[in-house]
Amino acid sequence: MNESGSVDPFVRYLEAKKSIDDRSLNDRVWRALATELARFAPARGLDALELGCGIGTMLERALERGLFGGVSRVEYTLVDASAELLAAGRQRLPGWSSRLGLTLEMARDHDRLQLADGLLQAHWVAADAFDLAAEPARAGAYDLLLAHAFLDLVDARHALQAFLPLLRRGGAFYFSLVFDGITHFEPGLEPELDSLIERLYHETMDRRLVDGRPSGHSRTGRRLLTLLPEAGGQILEAGGSDWVVIPRGGGYLPEESALLDHLLTTIQQALADHPQLDRRDLERWVERRRAQLARGELSYLAHQLDLFGRYMPNE
Repeated sequence: MNESGSVDPFVRYLEAKKSIDDRSLNDRVWRALATELARFAPARGLDALELGCGIGTMLERALERGLFGGVSRVEYTLVDASAELLAAGRQRLPGWSSRLGLTLEMARDHDRLQLADGLLQAHWVAADAFDLAAEPARAGAYDLLLAHAFLDLVDARHALQAFLPLLRRGGAFYFSLVFDGITHFEPGLEPELDSLIERLYHETMDRRLVDGRPSGHSRTGRRLLTLLPEAGGQILEAGGSDWVVIPRGGGYLPEESALLDHLLTTIQQALADHPQLDRRDLERWVERRRAQLARGELSYLAHQLDLFGRYMPNE
């Protein structure tokens, strides 16, 4: 919620895309993660760190799917640079924890969830991921590192060099919904304009700077296949986690409509002043895509990758 009491549009977007993420995650990669966590003895605790957690939908998903079954104690640290998103996540927590039948105790800076097999403590930390990774006490402190729809928003090489050492040797990483170079809408409108808009939109990702530093790339997913081993990450499983949204019965689920609307707005804002694109062409393209959406005709595909493995740095 913002100061006016309304729900922030980006929070609505994150809420809407959760169910789409749920169905898109690669089952084979998720099973490999679950198998890895099952090796922890019931009496042993698990220290998990999630970077770029947003409103906490990955924690919600993990508990929905019983990811921590058999682990007696889980310390789960959720990190995001936005204190507002963390606050929205904590506001959502009582609702979904009640739906899952979990007992919740909320404190000032952490929450306790009683699980069937043990206890999970959620620690909410408002911090830049790189600043947190630079804290000496964090080095080698975690058994599990998660990043969901995040690594394509930062410089991947720098990120892996900074983030993987947060794991103990042999610790597991799970990086999901890493964008990998396809943003495609159907039916086609004007082939040349469609291709130009996709190319220029991806180039905005490739050239994005945050605080003067490179931040993200449109083909981060495939780049991780090389960058992870270079940084000491042993990839054990990988697979596609594409978003695919199609109209069914002439319409969409509410969350699908919200996702498509947000994506069209994002593309329009990203390219509004692009020197290689006539603004009138862009406005016409967006208007026609929105008309397709309103008529229940628009389909959408985004290519993404999930990766799971262990941190095994060279001695």
